Amino acid sequence: MAEDLRDVMVKGDEEALGPHIGVFTARSTDGRILKVSQDGGIVSAVAIYGLEEGIFDGFVASVADPDDPEEPWKPRPVVITDPDEVLEAAGTKYTYCPNVSALKEAITTKACESIMFVGTPCQVRAVRKLQIVPLGMRHFPEKVKLVMGIICMENFPYEGLRSIVEELCGVWMREVAKFDIGKGKFWVFTKDGDVVSIPIDETHPFEGEPCHVCTDYCAELSDITAGSVGSPDGWSTVIVRTPKGLEILQDMVDKGLLEVKSIEEVKPGLGLVEKLAQVKKNKNAKEIEEREELNLPRPGEVFTKV
Repeated sequence: MAEDLRDVMVKGDEEALGPHIGVFTARSTDGRILKVSQDGGIVSAVAIYGLEEGIFDGFVASVADPDDPEEPWKPRPVVITDPDEVLEAAGTKYTYCPNVSALKEAITTKACESIMFVGTPCQVRAVRKLQIVPLGMRHFPEKVKLVMGIICMENFPYEGLRSIVEELCGVWMREVAKFDIGKGKFWVFTKDGDVVSIPIDETHPFEGEPCHVCTDYCAELSDITAGSVGSPDGWSTVIVRTPKGLEILQDMVDKGLLEVKSIEEVKPGLGLVEKLAQVKKNKNAKEIEEREELNLPRPGEVFTKV
C-alpha cells in the first residue's frame, strides 16, 4: 500500500526554511537514476515522470561533459524533451550555469507549453520575477508549470571550481567522476575510484561574490526543494511547498516511483537543514547590512549615487 505523504511529512521552522507544506526524505526506486544521481535522484525522477506522463513537454536543466578536452565539467543550459535524455543532466556541478537563459529557447525554439525548471535559489527567484514581469515573453508565466530548487550554501565560478579540484585536491578535472559537499568537506570522486577531500573552509576564497549576499538556502520560492542535507547517503531531503508539488510527489509515490521516510526517522535530520539555513540568513544579512553602511553596491546591482 502506497504511503500518504501527509502521514510522512513533518513541518519545519518556516523562518529558516521558508513557507512549506511539509518535509520528508526520499529516493528514487529506479536503479538507473540512483546509479548516476547525486543523492536520492529526486529531480531526475520528477523530470522523467513528468515527461513520460505528459505533465511537462520540456525540462530546463544543465549538462556538463566531463571529457571535454578544454573545459571538462563546465555546464551549459539545455531544454530536454525526451525522458531518455534526462539522466544526462543528473548530478550537481557546483559551478554557475545560466539555466534561466534556456527558458526562452524552451518557449520559442522548442515550442514547449508546459515546462519544468530546476535551479539554485537565486535562479528560482529569477524565474519567479520573470513570471511577474515577463520581459518580452508574453506567455512565459503560464508555461512554467513546476519549479524545483536545489539546496545551496554557495557556488563557484568555473575557474574557481577548477582551482579547488586541480590545485587543492590534486586531481585533473577530466579525471573527476563526481563532486560532493558534505560533512564539512568538499569531495572529489575520480573515474579510477579514488576519493579526495578537503575541509570546506579551504574553498571559501573561490566562492562567487554574489553568494555572500544571498540569504536563501532552501530555494524558498520553488514548488519543491531537494538536497542531500539532513538525509543519509543515497537519500534526499524534500521540502514540499505548493499543492502542485505535493500532487506530483504523491502520484509518484502511488506509482511506486519514490521510496519515502519521515525525516524524523533518519540522521542527521531536519534540524541540520534548519540550522544551516539560518546560518546563511544571518551571515549574509550581516554582509548586506555592512555593505549598505559603507554605501557599497551588492554584487549584481547597478550602483548609482544620487
